[in-house]
Amino acid sequence: MSSRNNQAGKLIGAVLAGGRARRFGSDKAMALLGGKPLMVHAAEALGHHTAAIVVCGRELEGYHCLPDRPAPDLGPLGGLNAALRYASDEGYEGVLCTGCDMPVFPAALASALVGDGPAIVEGQFLMGYWPAALSAALDAHLREDPDRSVRAWLAMTHPCIIPAPPLPNINTPDDLRQLETGG
Repeated sequence: MSSRNNQAGKLIGAVLAGGRARRFGSDKAMALLGGKPLMVHAAEALGHHTAAIVVCGRELEGYHCLPDRPAPDLGPLGGLNAALRYASDEGYEGVLCTGCDMPVFPAALASALVGDGPAIVEGQFLMGYWPAALSAALDAHLREDPDRSVRAWLAMTHPCIIPAPPLPNINTPDDLRQLETGG
C-alpha cells in the first residue's frame, strides 16, 4: 500500500461531467445549488487543492474542457482517461477528481488522497487521486477491455481506500433539495 502525504504537488483537478443523470431526470450537472450549477461547485471545491481545473465530458464556459477519451459515452472512465492524458502531456504529477454532483471536497480529504499511488474515497469511487503515470494503462484498458466499468478499473489498479465523513452526493432532485435546505 502506498503512503499518503500532505503535499499536493503539481495536480490537475478534473470534474467528471459526462454522465447521463438518469436518476436525476434532467441535466444534473447544471442543476442549481445556491444559484450556481453543481459542476461549478465541484470545480471550485477542487480548485482549492490543484494548480488548474478541467471539466471532462462536456463544455462549461470559463473552464478548460476535455472530451472523453478515447470516445464519448464511456462513462466516468472516459473523462478520467482524458484528464490523465492531459495531466501526462502537460507535466502534471496527477489528477484529483470528483463527479459533477459532488459539491464539496474538504482539504483534509485532498491531503489524505494524494500520495505515491492511486487512492479513492470509500463509497465514492469517482472522488480520488490518480497518478499521471497511469495514463497509458487506462487508455489501453478502455481500448481493449470490454468491461469498461469503474469497478473493473479499480480491480486492475488496486487504489488505496481512504475513509471519509459522509459527503453530499447529488443523485436525485430530492438530494439537491435536502442539501439546499440543510435537511
